[in-house]
Amino acid sequence: MVQVTLEVNGKRVSHEAPARMHLGDFLRDQARLTGTHLGCEHGVCGACTVLVDGAPVRSCISFAVACEGRQVTTIEGYDADPVMQRLRAAFTQHHALQCGYCTPGMLATSRDIVLRLPDADEARVRVELSGNLCRCTGYMGITAAVMAVLAELRQQPDPAVEALRAAQAQGRGAAPTTAKPVAFAGFTPAASGSGAARDGATPATTAPAAAPAAAAGKKEGRGSQIDGGFTVPFPAAEVWAFMVDLPALASCLPGASIEEHEGDRVKGKIAIKFGPMSAAFNGAARLERDDAAMQAVFRGAGQDSLSQSRANGDITYRLEALSPTETQVHVNLLYSLQGPLAQFSRSGLVQDFVRRMIADFGNNVTARLRRPAAAGEAPAQASFNPTAMFFSVLWARIKRWFGRGG
Repeated sequence: MVQVTLEVNGKRVSHEAPARMHLGDFLRDQARLTGTHLGCEHGVCGACTVLVDGAPVRSCISFAVACEGRQVTTIEGYDADPVMQRLRAAFTQHHALQCGYCTPGMLATSRDIVLRLPDADEARVRVELSGNLCRCTGYMGITAAVMAVLAELRQQPDPAVEALRAAQAQGRGAAPTTAKPVAFAGFTPAASGSGAARDGATPATTAPAAAPAAAAGKKEGRGSQIDGGFTVPFPAAEVWAFMVDLPALASCLPGASIEEHEGDRVKGKIAIKFGPMSAAFNGAARLERDDAAMQAVFRGAGQDSLSQSRANGDITYRLEALSPTETQVHVNLLYSLQGPLAQFSRSGLVQDFVRRMIADFGNNVTARLRRPAAAGEAPAQASFNPTAMFFSVLWARIKRWFGRGG
């Protein structure tokens, strides 16, 4: 047993708990805050979502002891929150709840969307909400409610909401607290809103960061974004010639294969295996290039033959000459998933995996430039050991957790 002390809904809460007790159980059993609902208990359904230091967290897979000293906000703690006041009214108006089991987590995620993505369109709202499952509503009313709040705030900005947005951008997005709890006022029947929307589900993701110059024209709010890069000990012109040769480029990406190639368009497959996640995406892609600036965007989409999950992504890369014989390749990956694999998209472990893949891709590019394929010979495909990759990334993450390096 360990002593766990948190700030929950603005009040200090301290209880003894088993070291492996999850935050959701701590809130319900120790703090007696039963508004947090536990569903799948595997971090998939999102019903248990609460805010930890202002950010949505799956409380069923977060250890309470890991949240020591942090600010936690549950559904009981939003009475003074200007965003939640609007969302509650919108959920009522647009009939965005039925049985109510998913609603606490759905509201927490919706609040995060309103604060983090003020200009989100319907497609992005659906991407963000897809990590919260609802078996009643069909998501139409929920999507309409979030869109209504976003539209309302764009038409008439609220200083209190703007202050919360600024605080969240600085990592201080916890909900405001009241000195005295506000009594629950119940729901008032209201006319239905015009919440027509398409059904669909994709992963919730991190807020897009500033992208390299090559991403000009890229739409914000389309999925998860990861930045990376690598250095190649060759002149920029030589590296660029290689980077726009699609068969050669594909040979450096483990698991990728090209089946059809015409100009700057390709069709093929990319196989991925990382821990429990395994997929083989069949799809098509095209390269949009700017030879003068040595920058390009590789846009692709595909579907996994096993899970039927769909993926869309843009790989933006830009070359920077560090010296006559050395080139830096800046890489930005923007991607979204729809379907069963969506639950993995926000995982920090998966993002570490992608960054490692980018680094290995850079090593493969260097190796290919040093030993180019003979004329008329197809470039050899890069080898890939998914087990070694998984444990390498996992070990690096464990070392980082315990302060032993990157």
